[in-house]
Amino acid sequence: MSSTSMSSASAAGPLTLRMLPPVGRLTQLRRSVGGSGSTRLIERHARVYKHAWMVFVSGIFEPLFYLLSVGLGLGVLVGRVPGPSGALIPYREFVAPGLLAVSSMNGAMYDSTFNIFFRLKYAKLYDSVLATPIRPAELALGEIGWALLRGTAYAVAFTLVMLGMGLLASPWAVLTVPAAVLIGFSFAAIGMTGTSYMKSWQDFDYVILASMPLFLFSATFYPLSVYPRAVQDIISWTPLYQGVVLLRDLTLGVVGPGLLWRALYLALVGVAGLYWSGRRIDKLLLV
Repeated sequence: MSSTSMSSASAAGPLTLRMLPPVGRLTQLRRSVGGSGSTRLIERHARVYKHAWMVFVSGIFEPLFYLLSVGLGLGVLVGRVPGPSGALIPYREFVAPGLLAVSSMNGAMYDSTFNIFFRLKYAKLYDSVLATPIRPAELALGEIGWALLRGTAYAVAFTLVMLGMGLLASPWAVLTVPAAVLIGFSFAAIGMTGTSYMKSWQDFDYVILASMPLFLFSATFYPLSVYPRAVQDIISWTPLYQGVVLLRDLTLGVVGPGLLWRALYLALVGVAGLYWSGRRIDKLLLV
């Protein structure tokens, strides 16, 4: 091929790109990058945490310490408690699934709140990301996906601990990790949406104000029936309670159609949070 032909061919690429309409240009650029924008963002976070892996895994220890101190220590004094089917079960078998749900929540919330706020307000990472062909919806999906991966890692580690302690009493327990992933998805979406409204680090007091009651009043440590009826109605609509009941029923083998509704509830919360967080990123950075 002559030098003239080669130069014409090399110039055709940019010229064609300039002639494309905006949608076509975006598609062309995305193809040149390769892969979806959300996947690229997840890959970026994985590379960063490769050098800070202790920070990544640290969140597993809080619910694990609760299991060892409350489930085993206090469990000796409590003895047996009524399980989902009404039969008496050891206290540690009652507490462990609830703490597994808390572990999934913690893993997802850590990244979808504090870390996203830092990237948004201080590192200005999203300004750079949105200067590429990545759209706000892809950015939100990537951030929630990364938070979900962290929550899943916590859930897998905690499930292995439960397995080693003999706390998985039913074959249905194989579904505990997928159920925990669903819990992480809902809380990652909630966390990112809430973080998009925060103005300063002091606003994270509201995160603690919301997460602590969710943890204490989620029927993790005692049955829902101990509360007054009005309080029961409020607790029964919280996402963590739905996750606790879902995991507890699976680990103990109390399976029924109601579990599908709880899973659907968590999925809808996650999808709604994903949609709204994408809208918020669009409003904050592109409008």
